[in-house]
Amino acid sequence: MNTNQYIIDFYENYDEDSRLVSKHGTVEFLTAMRYIEKYIKPGDRIIEIGAGTGRYSHALARQGYDVDAVEPVGHNIEIFRRNTLPSENITVTQGNALDLSGFPSERYDITLLFGPLYHLYTTEDKRRALSEAIRVTRPGGVIFAAYVISDGCLFDEGFLRGSINVSEYIKNGLLDAQTFAAKSEPKDIFELVRKEDIDELMSVFPTTRLHYVASDGCSLLMREAIDKMDRRTFELYLKYHFAVCEREDLSGITSHSIDIFRKPVR
Repeated sequence: MNTNQYIIDFYENYDEDSRLVSKHGTVEFLTAMRYIEKYIKPGDRIIEIGAGTGRYSHALARQGYDVDAVEPVGHNIEIFRRNTLPSENITVTQGNALDLSGFPSERYDITLLFGPLYHLYTTEDKRRALSEAIRVTRPGGVIFAAYVISDGCLFDEGFLRGSINVSEYIKNGLLDAQTFAAKSEPKDIFELVRKEDIDELMSVFPTTRLHYVASDGCSLLMREAIDKMDRRTFELYLKYHFAVCEREDLSGITSHSIDIFRKPVR
C-alpha cells in the first residue's frame, strides 16, 4: 500500500520530532499520555500506527512496555531509530495504516492511531484504517484515534494568524460558504473534520466510546501566551485543560481530538 507523495514530501521538510516538545505542544502530548496511563497495565503490549518520529512509542518503551511501531515515511523512521535507546524493547516497521497484514489479529492491549486519520480523505479509507486498528487489538483492548479538528484550525490558522486565506478556501471549495465545514484532498495534506463526522465514521463499529477528548483545546490558538507562562501558571493551565477537555460544549474548540474506545469482548 503506497503512501501518497504529498505526505512524504511534507514530512521530509517538517520537524515532526519537535512538534510536541514546545510548551504549547506538550499540552497535546501530556493529555494523550494522561489517558493512555488511565488504561494501560503492566505487561500490556502496544502498537502505534503512524508513529512519526516516535514521541509516544519512545515514552512508553522507556516506561518498560513492549512497543511495535508502524510508520510510512522513511525520513521519520530514520529519526525514530536514531532516538531509540538500547534499553527500549521497541520495533519500527515501514508500513501503512490501511494494511497491517504483517501484524497478527488480537495481539495488542493498547492501539494508538495518532497520525493516519490526519491524512485519509475518504470514508472508505478511514474505516479501513480503523478496522485494521481494531483487528490487531485484543478483545477488551483500548484504541486511541486522533483527528485534526477543522474549527480549531480555522480559528488559529485562519482568523488569527492568516496563514490560510479563509475567503480563498471558500472560493476553492475547501470550506462550505454556509456551514464552514471543511473538505480536503491529498494535495491539501490534512483532513479536517468535526465531531459529527467522527460519530458518523464510528457508527458502523461495535465499539464502546470511553472518552472523546479535545486533546490540545485552545493551546495552538494561545501558543505565544502559553510559551511565556512560568512553571506554576502552566501547571494551573494544564489543570484547567484536563478539567474541561471532555466538556461537550468545548469539544469543537480544539485543533486535535482523540476518540478513545474499547473493542468488545466476545
